[in-house]
Amino acid sequence: MTVNRITALEEHLNDILDLMEVGIFLSDRRGITLRVNKAYESLTGIARERLEGFHVLDLQKQGIFNKVLNPVIVKTGKPASAVQEFGRGEKTLHLQSYPIFGSSGEVCFVVTFARDVTTIRSLQSQIDKQARLIQQYQARVETMLGSQKKIDGVFSSAPMQILLNTMTRIAATDVTVLLLGETGTGKDVLARIIHASSPRKDSVFIKIDCSSISEQLIESELFGYVKGAFTGANAQGKAGYFESADGGTLFLDEIGELPLPMQSRLLRVLQDQEIMRVGSPKAQKVDVRIIAATNRDLSADIEAGKFRQDLFYRLDVAKLIMPPLRERLEDIPLLTKHFLDKYNTKYNKSVTLSQKSLKALSYYSWPGNVRELQNIIQHIVITHDNIVVEPSSLPGRLRECLADKEDFSQPEELTPALPDTPTSLKEVMEGIEAELLAKAVQHYGSFNKTAEMFQINRSTLFRKLKRSRAYSSCVEGDECL
Repeated sequence: MTVNRITALEEHLNDILDLMEVGIFLSDRRGITLRVNKAYESLTGIARERLEGFHVLDLQKQGIFNKVLNPVIVKTGKPASAVQEFGRGEKTLHLQSYPIFGSSGEVCFVVTFARDVTTIRSLQSQIDKQARLIQQYQARVETMLGSQKKIDGVFSSAPMQILLNTMTRIAATDVTVLLLGETGTGKDVLARIIHASSPRKDSVFIKIDCSSISEQLIESELFGYVKGAFTGANAQGKAGYFESADGGTLFLDEIGELPLPMQSRLLRVLQDQEIMRVGSPKAQKVDVRIIAATNRDLSADIEAGKFRQDLFYRLDVAKLIMPPLRERLEDIPLLTKHFLDKYNTKYNKSVTLSQKSLKALSYYSWPGNVRELQNIIQHIVITHDNIVVEPSSLPGRLRECLADKEDFSQPEELTPALPDTPTSLKEVMEGIEAELLAKAVQHYGSFNKTAEMFQINRSTLFRKLKRSRAYSSCVEGDECL
């Protein structure tokens, strides 16, 4: 009875397989094709007579398909998957293969399910293409928006004015620019000003941090790659930063960190204005202005064999050196106001610095330059609420540098300005009183302590503080510190 059922099943096996909508490819442990169903024939366009009875590797050699899983499954005894293409890639199938084990524990059959992913791959390709276009348009839109507002550095010092005069003459040309200076001096800001002042101002500006891209990826990121250039590559290839910046400006920040092989490639780009995608034998022209920046001593790197001398000469056509913040102290008040406005707006605050605090900033050496000043102002705004910050409330490293200077520990003296319009003496005195109480709150660090020292209650203190600029937003019961 059992034998009869098995015989009947074998007779109708093809009928059963043909009922399934998914493509099925059945092979034995030797790799011989035993059965394919109608769905598989329909998916591939290949009649079963051309497949059944033939070895899968022979079919692969004939170019019928490019991937086979049978040998892998037989060897490992584990399921596996792959993407299989037919013809010239017009048809793409996703394969999922499973082993069937015999009584001895060995793989005796391999069942492969095939699903058409041609449409999915095509859609994915279109999505990738659209994503690249969106990225390019976004970069151009950002550039256009940026060009509509004036890009200004925040400075008034003589060293920066001299630098800007030189920069203006350089920006009008198409020459490669090398920006040198300590970290945090604002080389990236200067690069954007150069671009905005150049004939390319309406084209794209792209900044690349050479130190943040791994050595394995930097070539493909800079120059792009063609289809199939390496494992995991985008199926349609990808444009690099040079192509994306065509017609515009490419800012290579931290160029001293660029690996030596990439330095050679960059030298060829500067010489010939040509690039080659990874995996492509064909060169293509690009029209890109290069601005490079570094805080390294490139002369020392050349001596140490870490930087190519010929590349340095190519970059050193127009060199601008950003002075450190300690050499342009006149810029500190402007920068401080700029960052206070920025972070007060961002955090909905109204923190200000007293005149003594502004003066104290000029005594610090600023090893981190403008970036360090920006971070300190952000910290001050975040950690204070609607207050005039005195030197005693500045970060520790700033207070330490004041130890041998004049006494910054006390709030500055009140020097009320004379009124510009007729004002009653009572209103003037109330304003002076409010500012005195505001500075007292800052000095004592507590509303309760201030009320105690002036022998008034808290409600009176808050009422009088409403006339102070620093505490105008305080209401009774609110702690502004």
